[in-house]
Amino acid sequence: MEMTEKLQPWYRQFWPWFLMAFPATAVVAGFITLRLAVNSDDGLVEDDYYKQGMAINRTLTRESAAAAAHLAGRLHLANGEASLRLTGALATWPQQLRLRILHPTRAGMDEVVDLIHQGNGIYAGRCRVPAIGKWDLILEDHQKTWRLMGTWHAEHADADLAAMAQ
Repeated sequence: MEMTEKLQPWYRQFWPWFLMAFPATAVVAGFITLRLAVNSDDGLVEDDYYKQGMAINRTLTRESAAAAAHLAGRLHLANGEASLRLTGALATWPQQLRLRILHPTRAGMDEVVDLIHQGNGIYAGRCRVPAIGKWDLILEDHQKTWRLMGTWHAEHADADLAAMAQ
């Protein structure tokens, strides 16, 4: 009996390549995962979480001060402009307010807007208006004596700000 069948080298056969494809795919996926982990910002982890926890009493005091002054605001964000109507019982209107537009999970997308008093509780400033998503809003005076909070959905132009005291 003669063997007429000629053996092919290993690299011309199907099974070695099929069996090597699975580990090769895992290695490529591992490098892609590593690149994503290194290049993405983990906005959920705070470096000074202990200090932030200790500052909660000051935050509650500021919210209580806003509630005591019956402060409330109506914010309008559109076309790169932020306008705010602030109502309440303040002795004098602050000349400038700070509005923080915060993404719930990505700190790199947050924005701080300085709003200038235009008269009669109206404030205005320029900002980069996000296109989509839900955003947290924090409005405070520069002395940080009071604070209003709210939620803004980018699909809508307006949002309400109120004191979150108990």
